[in-house]
Amino acid sequence: MPSAAERTRTLVQSTCSAVLLIPGLERAGSDQLMPLSRSVGPEGDLFLEFPLDSPAVRAATHAQDDELSAVLEITDVAPVSVPHRIRGRARVCGWLTSVPGMAGPGRMLLRLETGEAHVEDLWGAEPVDPEDFRDAAADPLVEHETELLQHLHAAHGEQLQTLCELLGERAARACATSRPSVVPVALDRLGLRVRFFERNGGCFDARFEFPEPVRDVVELSHAMHTLFEAAAH
Repeated sequence: MPSAAERTRTLVQSTCSAVLLIPGLERAGSDQLMPLSRSVGPEGDLFLEFPLDSPAVRAATHAQDDELSAVLEITDVAPVSVPHRIRGRARVCGWLTSVPGMAGPGRMLLRLETGEAHVEDLWGAEPVDPEDFRDAAADPLVEHETELLQHLHAAHGEQLQTLCELLGERAARACATSRPSVVPVALDRLGLRVRFFERNGGCFDARFEFPEPVRDVVELSHAMHTLFEAAAH
């Protein structure tokens, strides 16, 4: 199971939508408070890029030496169409300052010093210690997860359905009369999570772990081949 800190780092460094919440800017449109880019520095601070005319930039510049609290809120949505599509949310709270001269023309880099974080996702809800967040690494598949899940869904539907055979006792109920439809909902270095939809309208998730953690797409390909082979026998 990925740690809460790793899951939070993965969401921060993913392409999930994010909005920066700043006291006093509640009336600003959320599109004005979405970073153009985001990254994590070696000390665990977040670096967020905004247009120069963004309300966030004005607030950070005006605050100067005063502490300006802010929260980066990230929403993770499954990249394939599926009911209950929101997979998780993460919040990173801290103090916001501007970093002049570090962004391109017409842009400003803002630094969010991480004070605390929290993640709530398919694994559960957990607080994240700032030091753990600093030391964690994002999942190595984070840049490819969207296209990989969409490819699995579009091109490997029949193989996904065979995973029903690996459900043990639950397979007797889920697969005895008719095979449920299967949608891949999450993928990381440790395994694949799919959602089974039964004909009676019910659904449930199942996670299939790889024999060992994968480090890249090549190793993932071998792990998926092994998983489908196991389901076919």
